[in-house]
Parts: sequence; structure tokens; C-alpha cells
Amino acid sequence: MIVLVLNCGSSSLKYQVLDMQDENTNVLLAKGLVERIGLAEGDITHKVGGEKLEIHKPIPTHTEGIKSVLDLLVDEKWGVVKSLDQIDAVGHRVAHGGETFPVSCVVDATVIEGIEKLCELAPLHNPANLLGIRAVESLMPKTPQVAVFDTSFHQTMPDYAYMYAIPYEYYEKYRARRYGFHGTSHKFVAEKGCKLAGLDINNSKVVTCHLGNGGSVTAVLNGKSVDTSMGFTPVEGVVMGTRCGNIDAGLVTFLQEKEGLDADGVNKVLNKKSGFLGVSGVSSDGRDITAAANSGNYRAALSQQMFAHSVKKYIGAFSAVMGGLDLIVFTGGIGENDNAARERICSTLGYLGVDFDAEVNARIHGDDAIITKEGSKVKAAVIATNEELVIATDTMNLVK
Repeated sequence: MIVLVLNCGSSSLKYQVLDMQDENTNVLLAKGLVERIGLAEGDITHKVGGEKLEIHKPIPTHTEGIKSVLDLLVDEKWGVVKSLDQIDAVGHRVAHGGETFPVSCVVDATVIEGIEKLCELAPLHNPANLLGIRAVESLMPKTPQVAVFDTSFHQTMPDYAYMYAIPYEYYEKYRARRYGFHGTSHKFVAEKGCKLAGLDINNSKVVTCHLGNGGSVTAVLNGKSVDTSMGFTPVEGVVMGTRCGNIDAGLVTFLQEKEGLDADGVNKVLNKKSGFLGVSGVSSDGRDITAAANSGNYRAALSQQMFAHSVKKYIGAFSAVMGGLDLIVFTGGIGENDNAARERICSTLGYLGVDFDAEVNARIHGDDAIITKEGSKVKAAVIATNEELVIATDTMNLVK
């Protein structure tokens, strides 16, 4: 089965085409990125095998962007299928499924209506995801579509983990609760990490750390999410690129009064001006922070320490939640590629049984590997995430 996977953002879309032969066998046929949708000049990067094509042209809408992708997929030189009829299904990443969608599902009118209603919980993401669904519906009306939700993996959390200690009526009226995000990534790396470490996922205590410009940590007990760091929105949890992570809610109202901020102003401070960017004053990108810290920038180094500290607190807390720990998994842009960040986090976890191997860790950049010593009671691993493969697998299983 050939599956097209689409991940639509507000002004961009990522895609992959995979030949899904079965649950364990697949071939990546093509992948790419469409950026600057709606601006004067758009960018398309299309990769097939080891070759790359770059196109620069106006891309006014998501429909135009997806049409450009479909044209490339059947192109005489750059294509990977002879006609669009060979694409058996399209899988979409959808950011927020709320309590409505605890699992992935085939898209129909009812599903679209449900995603629309959840736009108020994810105003930056769900509308863009819907644009992708509607574009495919217009361009490939006979092709089945599947929605895979970032929040679904966390729907196994117990109520005492997902509820906030605010008046219960706000949950009843607005469904104000912890939802968690990065679910497809946490699911994928927990399973692959257990295989690498020789653990049975159904009898395991795993903490997965998806660390990038956005970051979250999840407690995965026997293959199921039982707690996670992100909450009602992706702003809660660990320190991130531009998001503050955990802060005292009283500080929000204090700053609102002192700075004369409205709700939109507060949202911009917490989501766009905080994290690495806010503390360092340098950048939201971990690579820029590392360069600045290595040049002696105190605030850049401080942001690195704050980040590691916040991740370590969740690892300790979630090991307590699960009554022990077998494995820590690192993934995401920072988790996979920043060996110094992993060392800052793991080097003081000996009390948990983590016998960290600094020499092995220093050699690992984006490769799947165990970074603890032989015989370590608790293992740590680096696993390259592949959310698109999770989406393609769910799509294959539902459409079949």
C-alpha cells in the first residue's frame, strides 16, 4: 500500500510517500517540505533517494502547495508513482483530538466537524491540518484519508494525572485538562527504544524525552502514556525554544498587571518570547545557544542549565509515578543530536541506576544507540523519531 503522509502547518507542509508492505516493512519513496505558503515567494524541497530538487515560486494556498507536491510525485523525472491512482491513502497529522478522538480514524464529514470544534483548543495547528484534509479532498476525492492525532497516545492517562486542581466546572464547561502532545513520537520511540534495549514494551517503565524547539517528557508504563509534561496547551512542561515551560501562574497575572498586557500579549510572552530566546537573548535554536555558551555567554549557558534541570525533574518525577524506571529515551532535534545536553541530563542520574557512558554518548549524533554502560540497571537510549511512519502505519491499518 502506498501512503502519502501530510503534516500541515500554518504556512508550511511536510510530506513523505511510503510503500507500506506490512507493519514491519516499508520503503521511503520520497519526502519533502513546502514552506512560505501564502507569501510572495514559496519554497519546495523534494527528495528522492539521494537527489534533491529545490523550487522557488509563489504558493498562495495549501491547496496549491499540495497540488505542487502531487505534480512532483507523478513527474517524469522526480516522480515515484505513474499516476495519483497508485496512492492508496493519505494520512494527516492533526495536532489536537481532545477527548473526541482517542484513536486515529478514517476521515469523514463527522470527523471534519469534530476537528473544527477543537480548533479553539489548537488555534494555530488544527485549522492548518484541516486545510490539508480539504485540499486532498478537492484534488483526490476518491482517495481515503486518515487523521492521526498528536493527543491520542496520551488518552490513556488516568483522571488524577490529567485533571487540574481548578474548579471542576471549568472541566465540565470547557474540557480544561491536560492533553499532552508529541504523542506519535513518544509512542514510536518508546517501542523502538524497548526493542533496542531488549525490553518487553508491555512490561516496562520508560521515560521518553522528545526534546527540540518544542519539548515534552512522557511516562510510558507498559506501553501506555500515564503522564506527560505538556498540558492543556504545549506551553507547559520543560524549557523550550520560545516557550517558558512551568512557571507560577501568579507570575502571569503579576506581569499582566505590571506590563499592561491583554490575553494576546500574555500569550505572546509565554509562547513566543520565553524559553531559550527569553533567557539567553540570543536565539531560540539550541545550536545557536551552544555556540554562544561556548563563547562565554553567561545567559546562553544559563538557559542550557535550566533546560537540563527541567528535564531531570520530570525524569525523577515520572520514575516515582511509575514506581521505578527501566529506560530513558532521547529523541527530537536536541535529544538526537546534542550529546552535551544529554550528558548534562544523565550525568547526575546515578541514584536512579543510570550508569552513563560519556564516551559512547559523545560519538552519537542522530543514530539509534544505547548510551549507558553494559550492566546499567537503568538504560538510556537515543532513538531517531519517525512520526511519519507512525501515521503511515495507522493509515495502512485503518484503510485495509
